[in-house]
Amino acid sequence: MGRFWRLVGAAVLALFSLFVLAQEEDDPVKEAEKQKKQLLEQSGGILPSDLYVEQGEQLFKAKRGPKQASLEACDFGRGPGKLEGVVGRLPRYFFDTRRVEDLDSRIRTCMIRLQGFQPQEIKRSEVVAIAFYLASLSHEQPVTVRPLMPQEKKLYELGERLFYLRAGPRDMGCATCHVTYVGKRAGVLPYSDILKDKRAASHWPAFRYSNDQAWTMADRIRACYSNLSMPAPDFYSEPIIALTLFMNVQANGARMDLPGFIR
Repeated sequence: MGRFWRLVGAAVLALFSLFVLAQEEDDPVKEAEKQKKQLLEQSGGILPSDLYVEQGEQLFKAKRGPKQASLEACDFGRGPGKLEGVVGRLPRYFFDTRRVEDLDSRIRTCMIRLQGFQPQEIKRSEVVAIAFYLASLSHEQPVTVRPLMPQEKKLYELGERLFYLRAGPRDMGCATCHVTYVGKRAGVLPYSDILKDKRAASHWPAFRYSNDQAWTMADRIRACYSNLSMPAPDFYSEPIIALTLFMNVQANGARMDLPGFIR
């Protein structure tokens, strides 16, 4: 009888070990660290995100557009030319536009106002590259987004409603995957619960090695809508800014790993 229970105990221990190993393999944070290490070894210490940062810096400092001006005088919330940590303070209300803006929309605003570009002339790829450059100047800074202005509070409430809204042909929403079924549904990442795990909202903009693309939070939100078979909000639109504001408030206090490197 004792031998039987020893065998049962050994079997349970083996199954538990396999479960732990499987969990470790599925851990997106550990997986990203492994992929990042391998890529650094293969590329001589250069990540794809480094190239986007370099391109973004060149675009940011170059005199371009009808006004032949750079973006160095753009105010991202700390004053013109003050860039350190600004990514972790957005979205926020800007008095010059009388709007709440996120990182992408603020870059777009400055390209229009400072450089003279027409909205239809602004290339999405350039906005993303500039976002990566600004993100690199906020690395390891904390997220500090607090909706204090009435416009910010109104947009935060909209973002919260959109986050928990179930709609579309699949009757799903953001919270379905990122809160309700975390750890219970196939395909849902263990660390996708942004309301509890602050790592999930502290690494955008990010390079996604799974599809070899540079994304900002706006790209991620649009992809989620597409995954749910729902029409994706337009870039720079109020729904995207509202969702970003809601999620970044949940990430308050998190240290940013920017630009991120994720699956």
